[in-house]
Amino acid sequence: MDTHGLFIGGEWVASDSGETFTSTNPADGTPVAVLSRGSRSDVDAAVAAATAALEFRYAPVWERAALCERIADTMAERRDALAAALSAEQGKPLATEAYGEVDTAIDGFRSAAAHVKHLAGAALPLADANKRAVSRYEARGVYAIVTPWNFPINIPTEYLAPGIATGNCLVWVPAPTTSHCAVLLAECLADAGVPPGVLNLVTGDGPVVGDAAVAHPGTHAVGFTGSTATGRRIAERAAGKPLLLELGGNGPTIVFADADLGAAATSLAAGAFFNAGQCCSATELILVQRDAAGELAELLVAEANRQRLGDPAAADTTMGPLNNAPVAAKMDRHVADATARGARLAAGGHRLPDLGSELYYAPTVLADVNPDADLYTEESFGPMLPLVAFDTEAEALALAQGAQFGLVGSVWTRSAGLGFRVAERLRTGIVNINEHSGYWEIHVPFGGGSGTGSGVGRLGGMATLEAMTDLKTVTFDLTRF
Repeated sequence: MDTHGLFIGGEWVASDSGETFTSTNPADGTPVAVLSRGSRSDVDAAVAAATAALEFRYAPVWERAALCERIADTMAERRDALAAALSAEQGKPLATEAYGEVDTAIDGFRSAAAHVKHLAGAALPLADANKRAVSRYEARGVYAIVTPWNFPINIPTEYLAPGIATGNCLVWVPAPTTSHCAVLLAECLADAGVPPGVLNLVTGDGPVVGDAAVAHPGTHAVGFTGSTATGRRIAERAAGKPLLLELGGNGPTIVFADADLGAAATSLAAGAFFNAGQCCSATELILVQRDAAGELAELLVAEANRQRLGDPAAADTTMGPLNNAPVAAKMDRHVADATARGARLAAGGHRLPDLGSELYYAPTVLADVNPDADLYTEESFGPMLPLVAFDTEAEALALAQGAQFGLVGSVWTRSAGLGFRVAERLRTGIVNINEHSGYWEIHVPFGGGSGTGSGVGRLGGMATLEAMTDLKTVTFDLTRF
């Protein structure tokens, strides 16, 4: 099995140390790819290459947009290979999820190409009649980007596409467990004609190369998607730099007794079991009005039993394995803690090693969950549907605001007035009414509520382009030309 190198300054190179690591298929433990284990000195080289390429920020907007379109075309040509690698290395079902993620990423580059053409500044009125002022958006410079393993094609695209469209030069550190996907994506960018140094990929251990990139004096801004705990460490290490951080979430979803419970159950199960629950916007915490709690639990158990776990490459598989052992261990811990505090295990709650890996986890429904359970304040990041009962609207809001996260919320009710009233009071970046919390489209601003543990800034469409640029104002005196 050949070793994949680092991509620095337009060239594929071995790491300084010569060390390697192997990514594996979570469904059966077989090796997927051998990759170079980057070092801090490799990050130094990547930052130097990005710095040398900063003239790219002055490339015409239409030229950068055309580059993003070429990248999208290249990805479309390699759609099958990207989806197969994504399914094998991350573990998501090929037919129902991997192709969809690749297609979303392709759209992400096309979206950035379209949006950047409308990233307009302004002419500002001044008190001095002889002077004029104009503002414009320009690239921040060298951007450090650190991305996770749960959506290893699309989440990087959420940074790479607007980063290139706006003229930034990028130092990208992907998650080790899905670094083969990162290499294939970087190959698409390289073969589409990204200028040398504009994209630099350094694979390796996050505490080494990720830390080096975000703390490096030569990087000017940082983008990161991942856990709240890691996001806080990055914010400390990157102190003083602009940050775009998309961090943890666990809902909440609020289901009122007047809701269409059948529709809610189908939707909430989709939001919980998509990507085996490994999604920051997954349905991970359900607050349900007490009169409807029993019926909703039964409906969710039926939905859990409909899931077909198995080989991610099989056409009839609806849910694959978890990607890595720490996530499975957290699921074990959260189930044990919740049941010890009085929750009723209605479905799942255990691993399914007979499917070929200890990482397969049965779709889980927990009823009568106590708000002091760990899963109430932590992100499970697995196929989990915990139900916490409430009586009144005020109690529901108090419970919702008690969780540390504020990424995406969901409200289910037949009352438009109640739905909007609650939505306006939830401290989350997005609220979906009569839809699960995982619903999102790539041009919609996505990010955490202020004062929560869900991050800083917004991903999606024009919001990301604005976040990855500085607003510069230029004034001039008409009498002095």
